[in-house]
Parts: sequence; C-alpha cells; structure tokens
Amino acid sequence: MIQITDMTFRIAGRTLFESASATIPDGHKVGLVGRNGTGKSTLLKLLTDTYHPDGGDIVVSGGRGVEDPIGMVSQEAPSGPDTPLEVVLRADKERERLIQESETTQDPMRIAEVQTRLADIGAHAAPAKAAAILAGLGFEDSMQSQPMSSFSGGWRMRVALAAVLFAEPEILLLDEPTNHLDLEATVWLETYLARYPKTLVIVSHDRGLLNKAVDAILHLENNQLTLYQGGYDRFERTREERLAQIEAQRTKQSAQRKHMEAFIERFRYKASKARQAQSRIKALEKMGKLPDAVNEPTTRFKFPNPEELPPPLVTFDNASVGYEPGKPILRGLSLRIDGDDRIGLLGRNGNGKSTLAKLIAGRLARFDGDEHRTAKLRVGFFAQHQVEDLDPEATAAEHMARLMPGAAPDKVRARLGGVGLVQDKQTTLSKHLSGGEKARLTLALITYDSPHVLILDEPTNHLDIDARDALVQAMNDYTGAVILISHDRRLLELTVDRLWLVSGGGVKPYDGDLDGYRDWLRQEERAAARAENGSAAGPEKKNDRKQARKDAADRRKQTADLRKRARELEKNIEKLNQRKAKLEAQLADPKLYEGPTSDMKALILKKEAVNQELEVTEAEWLEAEAALEETK
Repeated sequence: MIQITDMTFRIAGRTLFESASATIPDGHKVGLVGRNGTGKSTLLKLLTDTYHPDGGDIVVSGGRGVEDPIGMVSQEAPSGPDTPLEVVLRADKERERLIQESETTQDPMRIAEVQTRLADIGAHAAPAKAAAILAGLGFEDSMQSQPMSSFSGGWRMRVALAAVLFAEPEILLLDEPTNHLDLEATVWLETYLARYPKTLVIVSHDRGLLNKAVDAILHLENNQLTLYQGGYDRFERTREERLAQIEAQRTKQSAQRKHMEAFIERFRYKASKARQAQSRIKALEKMGKLPDAVNEPTTRFKFPNPEELPPPLVTFDNASVGYEPGKPILRGLSLRIDGDDRIGLLGRNGNGKSTLAKLIAGRLARFDGDEHRTAKLRVGFFAQHQVEDLDPEATAAEHMARLMPGAAPDKVRARLGGVGLVQDKQTTLSKHLSGGEKARLTLALITYDSPHVLILDEPTNHLDIDARDALVQAMNDYTGAVILISHDRRLLELTVDRLWLVSGGGVKPYDGDLDGYRDWLRQEERAAARAENGSAAGPEKKNDRKQARKDAADRRKQTADLRKRARELEKNIEKLNQRKAKLEAQLADPKLYEGPTSDMKALILKKEAVNQELEVTEAEWLEAEAALEETK
C-alpha cells in the first residue's frame, strides 16, 4: 500500500507538492498524470526514498515478509557481454540466491528446503517466462542470445524494462515505459500491465495505455494529488464535470457576495437597517471560499502550410535501400506519395520503418530501381535522435534564427510560438529545456520552411497529453503530406487515412485498421507460442500460422465497415464533448449573467441539444462496439 499524508516537497526553491495526500491500496493499478514539469517523476523518486519530503509522511508497504516491495526500471541501461536473457533472469534476486546456494550447500536438509522453495516460486519455468517477456518487447530468439554491448541504448532500455517486469515486485513503478517501444511492443505491454497481479503506478502520456492498463488516475495539479476512478477518458470527463460544478458554484457565490456587499454599503450607517447590515457582514465572514477551478492553459501547435505542387510528390518503382551495398533492408519498393496523403507505417522494430522514412526524406540513396521527386519539393523529417542533437548552449530563438538568416525577430518568435514555445522559453538555453520543450523546438526547426512532406518518427515521446492533442489538431490542419511512425495508437487513429505494413523486407498497403492489426499481432504471438511449445510438427506449424493469418485477414474484411463506423462515431463523440465543454465554459462565465437573459437561455438550449446528440451518438457507438465484440 502507498499512503501519502500532507506531503510537502520543494526543489530548487520551487514547490512541487503542498500538503498533498493520496492513498493507493494493494493491488490497484494507477496512472499518474499531469503536465510536463509538475513533478510526476519526482513523486516516483519520493516513493523510492531517492528524495525525502520536506513535510508530511510517505509510507510504502508490501506484502508480509517483503523487505523491498518497490521495483523500478534501472536508470542505467545494462551493457557488457551478458545476453538479454541472462540480464532478465538475474532480476529475480531470490531465485539467483537460491540457485547459487543449491550449488554450494552440503546440508541435505537445506538442499531439500532450497529445492522446495525453487519449486514454489516457479524457478524452473523462469527462463521460458523471461524469454516470453523479451519476445513481447520485440526481442526475437536470436537477439536474446546476443551480448548486450551489441544493442543500441533504446534496446538496452527494453531489457531493463523486461527485467523489472520479470522480477514482479509488490509495487511496480514505471516512468514513461513506452518511450523506447514501437506500436507492436506497446500493444503487448498494455495487455501485460492490465493483467499485472500486484500494485502498479505508471507515469504515462499514452492515452491508450492509460485507458487499458489502469483502473484509477492520480492527477497532479496545483501541487495537489487527486485520485479518480477509471481510465483516462473517464478521468477527463469527471474532471471537466467537477470544474464546471465548481465554477457554477463560484458564480453563484460571487453573485451572493455582490448582492450582500451592496446591501451593506447602502444601509450599514442607517439606523433602521443597521441590524440587517451587521447580520450580512457576519454571513459574509462565514461564507467559505471555494477552491479555484483552474483550467490549465491550452497547448497550441500550428505548422506552416506549403504551396501546392503537382502530384505525385514522390514515387519509387522497384527500388531497394539499405545501409551497406549488397545488403538491402527493403526491396521491390513501388510507392507513391501525393500532397494530401496521411500514411501511418506499421511493423515491428528492426523491420525497416525508419529506413523507409529516411529514403522518402532523401537521407538514404536507393540501391537500384527508379525514383522521382517533383521539383521544389521540401521535406521535414523528425527523427528521435534530433531532440538530443540540439546545441545545448543555444537558445530556442538562436536555433531558429540560424535557419532564418535576415528574418525579423517577430517572425522567428512567431515560428516558435506555433509550437507552444513562448515568452522566456524562447530565450532559455536548450540544455535547460524539458524533453517536451526540446521536442517542440525540433518540430519548429523541421517545419520552418513550410515542407510539402512531413515525416514524423515517434514525435510524441516527450509530449504530455495536451501537447499530443494539439499535435493531432496541427497535423489535421496541415495541408501537406504526412508520413507517421508512432507507438501512440490514438495519434495514428486520429491523423492517418492509410496504413503501410513494413515487414519481410518489403512494404505493402495494410487494408485493415489498428484494431485488426492488434488482433493480427496477437494471432502471431499465439502461433509463435504454439510453435515454441512444439504443439505441431514442422510443416504443420507453418500451415497453422498461415491459416491463422488467413483467418485474421478474413475477419478484418468482414468487420472493416463496422470498425470504420465505430471510429467515425468515436470521433463525433470527441467533437461533441469539445462543444459541450465550450458551452459549459461560457455558461460558467459570470459576465453572461450580467447581460440579456436571452443569451443565457440560448446557450442552455444549445447545451441541451448537444447533450441529446451526444446521448444518441454514444448509444450508436455502443451498438457498433457490441456488434464488433460478437465478431471476435
């Protein structure tokens, strides 16, 4: 259990928590959310005793006999000659200790005790369990036996994540675990965490993960912690309703105060009304002050739109590409990109998504085949490493000015303001910017010349949920073509119209949707598990997997229209909720009640109409989802 009581914490003169309290019971799975910089990662360090509160108490306790109940991903990625499988297996300290003891002890009684305990904790099945976790995070069999030193930092961090999942601590703390994962590994992690049998606290800006893997949201805002039941969507609705209620109560209270103060001011010195005036003065003193209904500032992104060019913008015919001559990663590429395309790239890490992105961006030359690019084509390319390649001693304004020599300062500032970098953030050295702010700066830099094609490779890793929503809006308003690689399903669902599957050394259109792709991945995992367990002979295994893929494809075709309808209804629900929130904000404005009554009545009628439309749309969406469930 985690018990936080009246906790206060300050760092570098800045207050992050002020008398904050929260309780997380055993076995609960909680998503910790809040804007970038509010202190989410700091709270995890407070829970692990890395930091200590300035006031109040934090009590963390595990099950009976558990000395160290908390598990967290190591900040240093494992390296060296050990294999991923060896690193993960060592994460179970008890198993390691008992195995070593069983090899050295001479006491028959102790040997029996050790073997009994090893059987109790499933030690002999541990290698299979560790291998399954690594496979879920994208490690093929051959990769699991390679030395850690042969992997990049991102893959080594996956091993660190696999290790803590394998150890299965009483309280699991995860800080943005999907940042180093692709969509396929993220889908696996969602399912794994949803079934995690112990307490989980996860910091994440991935709305899909927070809807599927947790049963409560702990919101950090205004130095306070508030626990909401349900996933992220339910939290968002509940919080909006709570803010609207507080604002309505504040409006009512403000009107009461104004009326009472006017009475006091008019009659406090009139003998016949003095008693009533004194009574109102006392009532004012007793009137409690309602908490501020703070709506966090809205994040805004805007990408400059390019001039129109004749289609197609880019074509490839039977092209191949790779990094070493004679060793192509992708072959037989026959692709076309037009000015209004919105394309999402699917495929496991290592299959060539980033290679394809570099080819389209012109950063990799093809080995053979034909390629055509329209004249004057400009491409903006966001790659994950670019955030770390910024000049640490240059400000955001200096970075932008280097790309826009001779441009007026206000134009430079406007470009930065288009990605939410405003005021002092423009003059802050990049080494002092947060990860999210560096990502925004990088987006500003790659779009400074109004590119015709925008290629985004995992652009949301450091962005909070509001910034991700702003990115969705900016991408949908942008008039150029978009090529997107992302582990964020919601970002893909709300921005792309077509999907390309990068797999088996080639690229082909994927006719299903992301739900169908998720089902296909699970079919592949189950088929691989059956093959691993030797449930069939060699040729039969291949036939089983082929049949499983065919069955999954048939189901996708049968449910394509139904899934499309469900997605359209879901988008309509989101738009209606946005309209509802705007109307509620207008109704909560005190100035409304000072004007004509007709304006207030008109807004109320509009809100009622939206509520009715929302109710009908939600009912249709539920019917569509129920029909989809029946097809599974």
